[in-house]
Amino acid sequence: MAARARQIYRRIQNVRHVRQITKAMYTIATTQVMQRKRVLLAARPFGAESRQVLADLVAALRQGGLSHPLVNGVGQPGTAVLVINADRGLCGRYVGDVNRAADQFCRGREGVRLLVGGDKANRYFRGGPWPIVRRYLRLYDRPNLDIARAIQADLLALYGRDVGEAYAVYMYFRGELSQQVRVERLLPLALPEGRPRDLLVEPGLPQVVNELARLVLLGRIYEILLDAKTSEHAIRRQAMKAATDNADELMKKLTLNYNKARQHRITTELADIMGGAEAVRD
Repeated sequence: MAARARQIYRRIQNVRHVRQITKAMYTIATTQVMQRKRVLLAARPFGAESRQVLADLVAALRQGGLSHPLVNGVGQPGTAVLVINADRGLCGRYVGDVNRAADQFCRGREGVRLLVGGDKANRYFRGGPWPIVRRYLRLYDRPNLDIARAIQADLLALYGRDVGEAYAVYMYFRGELSQQVRVERLLPLALPEGRPRDLLVEPGLPQVVNELARLVLLGRIYEILLDAKTSEHAIRRQAMKAATDNADELMKKLTLNYNKARQHRITTELADIMGGAEAVRD
């Protein structure tokens, strides 16, 4: 019985150590969510307004019988798929949900070229049926415009040469308790309904549409990176909260069993002492 009590005590110590780690990770994830959420909510209005302005300019461009490949397409087969996943684990359903969604999407298309973000996506898709043309490993832990520009340059290098469309698979941040995997078309740009108006544009409408289309693409990639990283930290916080609660519950059960084992040992020792005393008295 003494051996059993020592074994339970060691388990309690191990669980307490794990709880300290999960509690610390929960605190870090909470801070990260607050920081990423603030930046993400500040970026979203620009993305919506810039897409509407571009849609109005494209409508005016069409009135003049012109088009732009970033908006109207290039008629090229093949699909580039940008998968935005995590570099580290311990984030619950995040890794599996994104990888499964990307895998399912790729299986329904031909000429797929993968651009994988995060070590978890790279490990999942390497050696698979689709070639990985770009890898972004441990690159966007803190998303910024330089990283978004690098991804934009890689997509534009493929667009019109190897592929005719590009999609992103990522986790959209709806709220701290709600995240959703999305498959979103990046190229040709998906725009709202434009309102053609009489415009005076300098240096010229085609040039302005070209620059704004690239800016809209850059902003969309940056916003996707922010969505993905904010969602990752939010889900990691949920996972660490659940792990900490489970550790607390397990420690209660183990402590109860430990106390029972000690009580049983003490009772047994007292019975032995009393039995010995009776034997001496007799």
